[in-house]
Amino acid sequence: MAKSVVIVESSAKTKTIKKFLGKNYQVLSSVGHIKDLPKGNLGIDIENDFQPQYITIRGKGKTVTELKKAAITAEQVFIATDPDREGEAIAWHIFEEIKSKNSHIHRILFNEITERAVLEAIENPLQIAINKVEAQKARRVLDRLVGYKVSPILWQTIYRGLSAGRVQSVALRLIVEREREILAFVPQEYWTIAAELEGQKSDPFFSNLIKIKDKKPEIKNEKSSNKIVDDLKAKKYAVKSITKKKVSRKPAPPFTTSTLQQAAANRLGYTAKKIMAIAQQLYEGIELGEQGSTGLITYMRTDSTRIADEAVAEVREYVASSYGLEYVPKQARTFKVKKGAQDAHEAIRPTSMKHEPKKIKKHLSNEQFRLYELIWNRFIACQMSDARLDQTTIDVKAGNLTNNEVSEEYLFRTTGSIITFRGFLQAYEDFKENDNNKDDDSDLPKSKIPDNLKIGEILTLLDLIPKQHFTKPSARFSESSLVKELDMLGIGRPSTYALIISTLLFRKYIEKNLRQLVPTELGFTVNDILIQNFPAIFNTQFTAKMEDELDKIEATDKDFTSVMNDFYQPFDQALKTTTSKKDLIRDSLIKDTDEVCPECGKSLIIRWGRNGKFIGCSGYPDCRFTSPIEGEQVETDEVCEKCGKPMVVKNGRFGRFLACSGYPECKSNKPFSLGIPCPKDSCDGKIVERRTKRGKTFYGCSKYPDCDFASWYLPVAKKCDNCGSPYVEQRYNQKIGNYLYCPKCKTKHEQDQNSE
Repeated sequence: MAKSVVIVESSAKTKTIKKFLGKNYQVLSSVGHIKDLPKGNLGIDIENDFQPQYITIRGKGKTVTELKKAAITAEQVFIATDPDREGEAIAWHIFEEIKSKNSHIHRILFNEITERAVLEAIENPLQIAINKVEAQKARRVLDRLVGYKVSPILWQTIYRGLSAGRVQSVALRLIVEREREILAFVPQEYWTIAAELEGQKSDPFFSNLIKIKDKKPEIKNEKSSNKIVDDLKAKKYAVKSITKKKVSRKPAPPFTTSTLQQAAANRLGYTAKKIMAIAQQLYEGIELGEQGSTGLITYMRTDSTRIADEAVAEVREYVASSYGLEYVPKQARTFKVKKGAQDAHEAIRPTSMKHEPKKIKKHLSNEQFRLYELIWNRFIACQMSDARLDQTTIDVKAGNLTNNEVSEEYLFRTTGSIITFRGFLQAYEDFKENDNNKDDDSDLPKSKIPDNLKIGEILTLLDLIPKQHFTKPSARFSESSLVKELDMLGIGRPSTYALIISTLLFRKYIEKNLRQLVPTELGFTVNDILIQNFPAIFNTQFTAKMEDELDKIEATDKDFTSVMNDFYQPFDQALKTTTSKKDLIRDSLIKDTDEVCPECGKSLIIRWGRNGKFIGCSGYPDCRFTSPIEGEQVETDEVCEKCGKPMVVKNGRFGRFLACSGYPECKSNKPFSLGIPCPKDSCDGKIVERRTKRGKTFYGCSKYPDCDFASWYLPVAKKCDNCGSPYVEQRYNQKIGNYLYCPKCKTKHEQDQNSE
């Protein structure tokens, strides 16, 4: 009896699926796309309705031959590529190659690699969705037109090898505009005032000033603050009101690609690329001992929060048995799917409640376990009861005492809550991102909300605490917050977020600094050329609109040709205009210097080259003199131990270092010192900047290997106010941005305005 053939994308799936289907099925892999546009030319027939000229990808000829050979003798062929547009396009290309070899070719879809899902798909075969193929074709053609038509302008104006991706350039624009906003930001000083108060029978508590004569206080400087504090010292304080109410918090939906990348970046510190790679492993299958290879999560490229009915029933049963009936809401939760989501997929969830993370931990790497546990906990929580809290707000008025009544010149407020039932928090402790423009007042001393105060009760003032603050600009994007922004603006799709960021990093348009994405000088330059010359294309509105157009093609509301025509006509006009002035663009990037060429006497200029900016002769190509741009040499207080001349800071392939200013006569050098004594007892070394073999900066002792002090965080020569440690570390997290942290007593300190 002839075997049936199942064709999947990834070879990692074949073993798992073969186990489910048995000996009557042969499972083969296409290893991704088998066809694509040619690399050497545009590959799009613009005059013939933008038809793409697909060719077999180099190296895939053998794969195509094997698929054809298997199809000849197969009883049936099932194409089981991924359930998205890319997967549908791969299925179509496979179908086109093998359709002459077999007349029984089917498309099957499954959202999870489990026995039930695979067998159900085999029992319910489909036809290839040509509308999805057309939508993917439109995306591919759009990206090729922009990339192949615009990138050469960057080659001719900056240097060859740069790219101008349709979506990545908009992401770059977001990062650049945020950076310029930060650079232009002028901090504004303001002050807050808190009072430490005590009731007749209560413990001391703290309360923040929220109104002065019924208006929000605007305390702009220390002088104003001191004036208010002096006035408050003479006032009497009384409880104005005590408000108690019960509030509840609902759990978040299960993960989509975007929210998974945000949560895993914030909680686990993983990059978007790494998150998707680990999720792919969990989806395709993990060896679980006697159970064999098992898919642990559903398809991880999705923007839907929908959950299958049988999965909801299973998780509700799990919650009841593991946590108790009180943790199961009366009605199963459903979550609104955002506009434009491709709802054919479910949310990201575990494939079975039988695979508890702790039970299968021994079969997982540490990274797989941590990500799987995060997905598991979020899914469990989404079908659990609300968390319930008792919230108390105490308003305190301050003023003059007349007839045993305190007037209201100032109003203070204390708010606190107590969790009375944890609900979903038992499974997933959620948190919300802080607005980085708001100053964090959490460093005020903690106190419990007093529960034995009475309205009208006269309070004793123990202390007044004025505090200086400065407004802050919006935080730089991290990978997590950029993904969130792209998702919110409708730019790109779940499968593209990780690639967008990794491409920007690879092209050196951006770099990472303390997990923040910072544009490089090259990134600024590329962005400015694109935005100035293609403003209608490289913007968020247009890019989001094109995603809608692709969705309309998939929904058969629009056709491929009309969408391409609407795009290409204005694009081609902008292209012609920009190409005609490429010499002006290139000349605008050239900067004059006061130096002359040592070889021909003509003036030297600063221009772009493949390795960045360099100094070259204005007489090029007749004179080919070039010189690297030397960074400004900053003298230090240290002197060369060999010749006694001052040491200067230089940059090399391994970062900053100290070199003798007498170079090249004296070639003495040593690691760059931060001027901070080593914190190790009985060590007289200094903390110096070093780099690992892979180029990652860390900080160690100059006495290494005799002293093993090392830190990944930048030490700052600032004494800890809490424990007296001679240094603190500069750290960053998405909630509060940059802050200072004492590694000795674990105290967080506010980042000084001038220390970034």
